[in-house]
Amino acid sequence: MERNKTPAIYQIYPRSFQDSNGSGTGDLPGITRRLSHIADLGVDAIWLSPIYVSPMIDGGYDIVDHRHIDPMFGTLDDFDAMVAKAHDLGLQVYLDQVLNHTSDQCPWFLDAIAGDEGMADRYLWRDPKPDGSPPNNWLSQFGLPAWHWNHKRRQYYYSQFLPQQPSLNLRCPGVQDEIAAQMQGWRNRGVDGFRFDVVTAFLWDEVMKDNPPARPEVQDKVAGENFNPYTYQDHVYDMLPGDGASYAENLRKWAGEDAYLFGENTSGNQSIELAMAFTQPGRLDSVYTTDLPEGRGSPAVVADMVDRSESLHRIAGWLSSHDQPRHSRGDASDLVLALQMAFLPGPWIIYQGEELSLPQPKLAKGDVTDPLDLLYWPDGPGREGARVPVPWTSDPDDQFGFTSGIPWLPMTWDSDGIRRGYDVVLPFYRNIIALRREHDWASAKVIACEANGDILDITILTQGGQRFRGLFSHGAGQPGDCSETEPLFRTQPDGDYGWCGAIWQV
Repeated sequence: MERNKTPAIYQIYPRSFQDSNGSGTGDLPGITRRLSHIADLGVDAIWLSPIYVSPMIDGGYDIVDHRHIDPMFGTLDDFDAMVAKAHDLGLQVYLDQVLNHTSDQCPWFLDAIAGDEGMADRYLWRDPKPDGSPPNNWLSQFGLPAWHWNHKRRQYYYSQFLPQQPSLNLRCPGVQDEIAAQMQGWRNRGVDGFRFDVVTAFLWDEVMKDNPPARPEVQDKVAGENFNPYTYQDHVYDMLPGDGASYAENLRKWAGEDAYLFGENTSGNQSIELAMAFTQPGRLDSVYTTDLPEGRGSPAVVADMVDRSESLHRIAGWLSSHDQPRHSRGDASDLVLALQMAFLPGPWIIYQGEELSLPQPKLAKGDVTDPLDLLYWPDGPGREGARVPVPWTSDPDDQFGFTSGIPWLPMTWDSDGIRRGYDVVLPFYRNIIALRREHDWASAKVIACEANGDILDITILTQGGQRFRGLFSHGAGQPGDCSETEPLFRTQPDGDYGWCGAIWQV
């Protein structure tokens, strides 16, 4: 299939999408069964969160083997069948690439502990200071100490996330050869592109100095809650050294010129500027930042992104994911935000169930398995809530059509809300995605953008020379703010809230 540089991408968290065998866990045959639902939305591609062999300590992002499917999800034959069905429906398939680290159960890491120095070079091992303390003051992005003692090697190993996720030395030729081979293996199976986890954390400065304390302007912009001690440092040595962004040229070389490549930026500081660096020619197609979800798509955030970016085509827009709480509130604001996302140029990532306005579920601590949610309970990010399985029916007695067994997370969806999602919100998404495609808003250029309090006023110029103006009221504005005559498309105002949006061809 031809490479689309501004696709609409539907993210699937496979464990929670559709169970086919009563295990309570979603799987590849389940995804294949529901692909027509995604194709009917009108999106261009699916992105699958990791389906590789994993002990699932970090929801599948702790990987033992990138080349094989974890049995909980099925087999390589199941994968091939899914890819074939997706392509038949006109959908491209993008796989997650978690290159920053492996599971501590990966054979490479176990061999390193056993004394294989070639395998040890695939990670970051360092001797302790003379007093036995870690080599420096680096912290993991979860706020834990980043250095972990291994008594067999009598060394510390580095981990930017959980202790069970030792960080890879991505400068190591052996690691690079393995990554290139496994990526080419998936391309040979029909994969059309890749999403790269935490591209901003791939490399570290080899001088390995202590990070200095964060300046106030930096602490406030590091992605995540500022009660996390990670935000107390200015990460000048453990993230993004001089060759950080240019490393993406390797990813392009390994994946091929025809692959669509996008990456995750976990640095809130200089987020847009970093996205531009990672998407220079010969690198990634796009990067997504935390600006939009943290600001819930506010007019000020959108205007700031337009002002700071060279092109929105290189920034993937999104509001919810497996890593963020769901943004939906079940009211008119969901529709306005969806219309705004469809109208903004550039790629657009839709998280599973977003097209139904699924809200963020509340989970009891005893039901939660996510280590980051539990670390700061009850004030964690709410990652597990966003992973509660998708309801395919409104019947709780039938486990909402997700499984014939017991779902791996409790499904306490509101049946009336699910019915509204299928009757009202889903057709709305289909309509606006069709408009996005028909008028080619995705590849348009922003020629004017202004945030006036709770009103976003944005005008775009398509490649075909057509101009469109969008007005989006985010709550405080009156419905009259969106009442110009004969819009091409509009939402309905929501009573006193004033949430409404409209688009005109001008």
